[in-house]
Amino acid sequence: MNINLQIVYSDGTTKDVSANPADIVAFEAHFDLSIAKLQENIRLTHLFYLAWHVEKRTGATTAEFEKWLEAVEGVEAAAPKK
Repeated sequence: MNINLQIVYSDGTTKDVSANPADIVAFEAHFDLSIAKLQENIRLTHLFYLAWHVEKRTGATTAEFEKWLEAVEGVEAAAPKK
């Protein structure tokens, strides 16, 4: 199971990322919330955290979550990669 997201950075660049099971498990542990519950009560923090975790896991950032947020304009669901 993967969740595709698009990150929009403050400089206007975009990046498509895919949250994999490692990111999903980290999300559930951090928020003590099943990923399945996101459809019922999604918060922007949830999307930002998933995107940041992908970036951290893949080595695209070394910044902690709050610092990483300072360079981000938004995160939204993205179409699956073909």
